Amino acid sequence: MEKILTSQNFDAELAAAGKPMLVDFWATWCGPCKRQAPILAELAEEGYAIGKVDVDENPDLAQKFGVMSIPTMIIFKDGKEEKRLVGLTAKDVLKEMLA
Repeated sequence: MEKILTSQNFDAELAAAGKPMLVDFWATWCGPCKRQAPILAELAEEGYAIGKVDVDENPDLAQKFGVMSIPTMIIFKDGKEEKRLVGLTAKDVLKEMLA
């Protein structure tokens, strides 16, 4: 299941994941974000750690991580940014990045 991340729970959820977590920075009005969502939901069902940050509700997190366009997906490992992808990304590419 995807975790809804906010400024209040971001660090705790990253720590609790116990494995690399893909964090999707998105917004409800973003077309490519809507097309990315089912792919991320599938990955979550397959056991990957997936978090979602609504940039409109958490602009401080978007600013903290320098998110300029969405969707931006950042893979965090041990609480630190490891990889970053911007734009609609295929499922197999995401799986490879999380491996």
